[in-house]
Amino acid sequence: MHDVARASDAERPYLDALHRVLDAGAAVLAAGGGALDGVETAVALLEDEPLFNAGRGSVFTADGGIELDAAIMDGRTLAAGAAACVRTVRNPVRLARAILERSPHVLLAGDGAEAFAREQGIAPVDTRYFWTARRWERFVAMKRDLGEDVAWPEGESTGTVGAVALDGAGHLAAATSTGGMSNKHAGRVGDSPIIGAGTYADDRTCAVSATGTGEAIMRALVAHEVTARMRHCGETVEQAAEAAVMEELVRVGGAGSGGLVALDRAGRVAAPFNTDGMYRGWVLAGGARCVRFQR
Repeated sequence: MHDVARASDAERPYLDALHRVLDAGAAVLAAGGGALDGVETAVALLEDEPLFNAGRGSVFTADGGIELDAAIMDGRTLAAGAAACVRTVRNPVRLARAILERSPHVLLAGDGAEAFAREQGIAPVDTRYFWTARRWERFVAMKRDLGEDVAWPEGESTGTVGAVALDGAGHLAAATSTGGMSNKHAGRVGDSPIIGAGTYADDRTCAVSATGTGEAIMRALVAHEVTARMRHCGETVEQAAEAAVMEELVRVGGAGSGGLVALDRAGRVAAPFNTDGMYRGWVLAGGARCVRFQR
């Protein structure tokens, strides 16, 4: 499927970006790359795309800075790496991969994460790299209109990015990256780097990446809820993902609190959301493709 022709002018750049990312991720897998390689490639490209709230083009903290979170998880081993509150790492997902593979830890934050990045040869970028006029103007306007102490999740058209993949060896992986809530308190960490909340992968069941109101996603442990329902209740990925988003997440966060993409070990995809829309796309093993925003 190709939905760009039916997209509005506002939606088309986002959908075009997703097509480019899907092409790159699919090429990695087609060349024999692993699921971890596929999701890292996809999310790094999304971090470089200023349309989304991850990496370049991220939203601002209350003090006018930018703090980034990311995670990646290997469904084969349940190994995971995550970084939170980093300010000078161009691609936080690549730092998360380094933490997974080259440290004994799962999550590093702030100055410690930045130091580890430098130790691993991940060169820092100037914080101005992440700044975009569009985000700054919206930040200033919303502080003026809503008040200094109000933090708000970004809409799905500009939100968290993530990817899930199944490779030729049957292994799953998930990765997620975000700039978080606009006007958030400096040091706030959302769901994206929290394993089991915004990111999870297990070869026995599925890989999941979530987006939405981080505080609600963390309380509902949305990503793990999907795999748990599959393991313990015998639900399909579609059933489990629907219940996690439409029941558990709504119960904790209400309507409009988010959505997810999930992929099971048989290559079946689920992408439910309880918002007005969510940009998402996938390429199946036979080449069939879907990219869309609304239902």
